[in-house]
Amino acid sequence: MGKILFIDVDGTLVDYRNNLPASAVEAIRRARANGHRVYICTGRSKAEVYQNIWDIGLDGMIGGNGSYVEDGGKVVLHRLITEAQCKNIVDYLHSACLAFYLESNSGLFASETFESDAEEAIRRYSARKGKGEAMTVRQAFPEMIFGGNLYRNDVNKVSYVLKSYADFEKTAAQFPEMQHGTWGGEGETALFGDIALKNITKASAVRALLSAVGANKGDTIAFGDAKIDIPLFECCAISVAMASGGEEAKKAATFVTDGVENDGLFNAFVRLGLI
Repeated sequence: MGKILFIDVDGTLVDYRNNLPASAVEAIRRARANGHRVYICTGRSKAEVYQNIWDIGLDGMIGGNGSYVEDGGKVVLHRLITEAQCKNIVDYLHSACLAFYLESNSGLFASETFESDAEEAIRRYSARKGKGEAMTVRQAFPEMIFGGNLYRNDVNKVSYVLKSYADFEKTAAQFPEMQHGTWGGEGETALFGDIALKNITKASAVRALLSAVGANKGDTIAFGDAKIDIPLFECCAISVAMASGGEEAKKAATFVTDGVENDGLFNAFVRLGLI
């Protein structure tokens, strides 16, 4: 049996302007031809995994930072926020004047003011991560749905724009039964908060997938770039961080490869003997 590879998307497979290096596509296709299995392992929900990524050729995905697991087109695990929980979250974010979007496998559903209120956060996020021209909201989320129903029963998690770090603290206190995180930065520099069900991580999803396919930790290799990938690193036999990623992720990894834009995935696959 070949190795099972878990590859983060943003900052690992693609850069923060959604550019997919041809070398990464070649590496994955050659690895699969050599008998290895490849899964993306991402914070994105399935609706945000666009066709160019599926066209690479994948064995499945872990999405929503672990809330959704798919193998060979079959759903292994899917944990959803209930419609009642969704309504409470939406009502609170509206009352707090915090723009947000609901992450579902059927689409990304933006609140009424998300496009305007998230403009600066998306600009800062993409410019800092991509080290180039900043993106617009529509560029960052090309298939986002505006004006859709916000009381839903198919939501994996919710992301919202932070006007200050206090917004995150207040929201976390409002929903102690949920799991809370930030992204777009660390600590008080965070740009977004997110809300999900508790006890969901990329690591828990990997364990569910391994159980479903009859594999074990010794078969696994993880690739990532951020602090949220550290639990993924810890549950895999080998972990690889991108040079373009965060310092905490790099310290936690087995080794550091080159950045996304410098053929980092391809070079790591060569070093690991996958291709």
